[in-house]
Amino acid sequence: MPAAAWATVIIAALIIAITAVALLRVIFHLRAVRATLSQVIGGVAVVADRTSTVPDRLTSVNASLKPVRDFCETV
Repeated sequence: MPAAAWATVIIAALIIAITAVALLRVIFHLRAVRATLSQVIGGVAVVADRTSTVPDRLTSVNASLKPVRDFCETV
């Protein structure tokens, strides 16, 4: 095989190796992002649970606050 063919094979192998390493780095970064997003989703679920609305069982409180709500809507 001529020297130009060997040079082409070596350059192609280097390009493929560098691309493979870059893709492996992307895979590891995406795994880290997935782990972080799982923690964020868990935190958001906790916040949503702790800040949930008042249950409908408190109809007497809602009825008592109706004049206040009506006044606030007019402002």
